[in-house]
Amino acid sequence: MYKNTERRARLTIMSMGKTFRHGQILRLVTDQRIASQEELRRRLAAQKLRVTQATLSRDLQELRLVKTHEGYKSEAVLPEESTPLPPLARALGEFLLDIRPAENLLVLKTPPGGAQPLAAAVDGAKFTETAGTVAGDDTVLIITPSKRSRESLQKKIEALVSRPLRGRA
Repeated sequence: MYKNTERRARLTIMSMGKTFRHGQILRLVTDQRIASQEELRRRLAAQKLRVTQATLSRDLQELRLVKTHEGYKSEAVLPEESTPLPPLARALGEFLLDIRPAENLLVLKTPPGGAQPLAAAVDGAKFTETAGTVAGDDTVLIITPSKRSRESLQKKIEALVSRPLRGRA
């Protein structure tokens, strides 16, 4: 029984690390031109994320990132794709559980380990209403300058989510 518990704990920790790593990979390829896996591996290492080439290759496949002449891009944004799914919409679909508004703040709830990749996707979307984001393990806090800008941002995010959420205001 102890070995199963220990094994489950290790798998959970590995999964959380993978989710965080995926978020960092998405952030890096969205923010800058990454020409090779080696360059991506070095940039991850600079953030204290050490990965092997084999792991990085699997991550790129799981994230559906492909190498183009402009660097790594999501398959969803390639020209031959008829209805591209933006990285934020994909991250919201995968990680967002609930939206909780509070004056000029927007709190996004995620499963454990989901906040970092969701925050990276929100940052990558470069919403004008966003003053900043803070991510924990299962919560993303989005700070906006005013209640009105929070309402505008909330509507934009909700428009990208195809299922109803509990905390709508």
